Amino acid sequence: MGKAADLSEFDKGKIVMARRLGTSISETARLVVCSRSAVVSIHAKWINDGDTSSTRQGVGRPRVIKEKRRQRLSRLVKQNRRQTVGQLTTQYNAGPSASV
Repeated sequence: MGKAADLSEFDKGKIVMARRLGTSISETARLVVCSRSAVVSIHAKWINDGDTSSTRQGVGRPRVIKEKRRQRLSRLVKQNRRQTVGQLTTQYNAGPSASV
């Protein structure tokens, strides 16, 4: 099962305001349509830091091939689907882009 998407800043604000108005954790979770644990963690973050914004960086390895070059590689594959990886590599490296 994949990770759920992050809550928007608007939803985080709704959580903080609902909790400040005295709404229970379960009612707040139903209002914003998120888990109870998300309500607790966002409210705790607001109490401790005074802010709900995330400082999380992007995860994973940076992409070696940028989007425009990926599209070029995709076009090369679609031109002849029976090419080997070696043939595709030679054809791709013959172009103006970085080698793979």
